[in-house]
Amino acid sequence: MDVVDLITLEGRGPAWGAASEELNATLLVWREGEGQPDHVNEERDVALVALEGSGLLVVDGDEHALAAGTLAIVPRGANRSVVAGPDGLRCLTVHRRRGGLGLGDFRGARAGEQGGRG
Repeated sequence: MDVVDLITLEGRGPAWGAASEELNATLLVWREGEGQPDHVNEERDVALVALEGSGLLVVDGDEHALAAGTLAIVPRGANRSVVAGPDGLRCLTVHRRRGGLGLGDFRGARAGEQGGRG
């Protein structure tokens, strides 16, 4: 069992992650303008909870403002992206566990970007 203070953990990008037999959880920490590029998770719905800061979540072309306390459940198969606002963004993603990364998780991702996750 993991018990973690997600507010005080330091890091950038995927700052922390854990997996149980059934779930994956990832803490993402971004500075202004950083985030996840457009990608599609074909396998899982993803719950995203904004913990601190602000940002913009775009799902299938629809924009959704993120602020501390915002929960978004993004359906599998939806095209999504996240960009941190002027005060950065700290968020947690949770989804049903899946296997390790496959080659398809990186298709379409530019150098230095992580595609297909969360």
